[in-house]
Amino acid sequence: MDLQLPKSEYPRVVIIGGGFGGIELAKRLKNKPFQVVMLDKHNYHTFQPLLYQVATGGLEPDSIAFPLRKIFRAQKNFIFRVTKVTDVLASENALLTDIGKINYDYLVIATGSTSNFFGNKEIEENSMPMKSIPEALDLRSMILQNFEKSLIEKDADKKSALLNFVVVGGGPTGVETAGAIAELKRHVVPNDYPELDLNKVHIYLIENSPELLGVMSVQAQTKAKDFLVEMGVNVMNSTRVLGYDGHTLTLQDKPIILTSSVIWSAGVKGEVIPGLDLAEIVRGGRLKTDQQNLIVGYPNIYAIGDVAAIITEATPNGHPGVAPAAIQQGNLLAKNLVNLVSNKPLENFKYFDKGSMATVGRNKAVVDIGKIRFQGVFAWFTWMFVHLMTLVGFRNKIIVFINWVWSYFSYDRGARLIIRTFAKDRSIDYQTDDVASVKEVKTL
Repeated sequence: MDLQLPKSEYPRVVIIGGGFGGIELAKRLKNKPFQVVMLDKHNYHTFQPLLYQVATGGLEPDSIAFPLRKIFRAQKNFIFRVTKVTDVLASENALLTDIGKINYDYLVIATGSTSNFFGNKEIEENSMPMKSIPEALDLRSMILQNFEKSLIEKDADKKSALLNFVVVGGGPTGVETAGAIAELKRHVVPNDYPELDLNKVHIYLIENSPELLGVMSVQAQTKAKDFLVEMGVNVMNSTRVLGYDGHTLTLQDKPIILTSSVIWSAGVKGEVIPGLDLAEIVRGGRLKTDQQNLIVGYPNIYAIGDVAAIITEATPNGHPGVAPAAIQQGNLLAKNLVNLVSNKPLENFKYFDKGSMATVGRNKAVVDIGKIRFQGVFAWFTWMFVHLMTLVGFRNKIIVFINWVWSYFSYDRGARLIIRTFAKDRSIDYQTDDVASVKEVKTL
């Protein structure tokens, strides 16, 4: 079985992944002497920076997703297939997918990242990641279900667990998620659940490091923590999570927390495809590349974005796993592929850091742009503007903007719907390491 791809006189560039880097690369190869083939397990691009707003009822999922085919509908040298790549056959210049085999002349891995549980299977099976739209929808359902269940739960410990929300990881995703849940508690829960005692709803943000937002300035770190504490979030720095069985969160040198909701944002790792040399995987599960994004040890396989790490003396840990880095790498790789077939010199990647930012809540954000640092209302509007401009699709920009304006003036979140119930089977026996016995139960 094959993928029924049309033949072409031009070399074939296969891009695995429709994220920021993959899209930028494919766009830049428009009208260039290549056949561009993109493979992705979804038929849409996900704007991951706003996943937490889907998870907390602020946005509907279709407002942060955009059909990949629509992005490239005017690009004649572009082909797209929905499929999962299962193996790289580097010696054959081919890929195995769940719908067939495909050959390539140049392969670009732009698969992004996935949640990193650092080998703790118990935490992996019981906590909630948030790296995709389905995961964000599951999380939204679980949060709302917990409020509903708490109204009828008679057991004090179980009721407490339902109303304790724990976010693990003090990076931008963790800070933004904790802040969004705090706003749910402050503005939505009193209206939707008037019989619920708000004093029993607790939000925890746990970070192993001494500070939040480790990549940002001291001013941003301090102000973000102050914002969260002001909003009622229990911020626990220098705290390590040891285990979570679905009901009890065990911490190092701290009392346990009874909770049925642990949101895991404590780390990511590159989503590496089987078949590549594991010796070339560096810190964070990323593929080691040279300064032209060519994976070390392969003549025609490249990696860009979160899954790639350009290791040099100046960047011993690679570049940050953020959208601007992926976009810039996709842009340069397109130039280098054209230079390669034209026998022109190749360029090295130079990252232009556009700064870092994170929002904590209404009128509360922190922004670092070079040596310029500011926090508060202006930072919040800056964060909104940058994210609106980065969204793919004019319709999505308008929908998100309208949602934000409505939420700002009404203090409301209109997408708090339990479309499908979500639960995790807690019957796993960790003594036997029977991971296969854990099943997600979804009722449509």
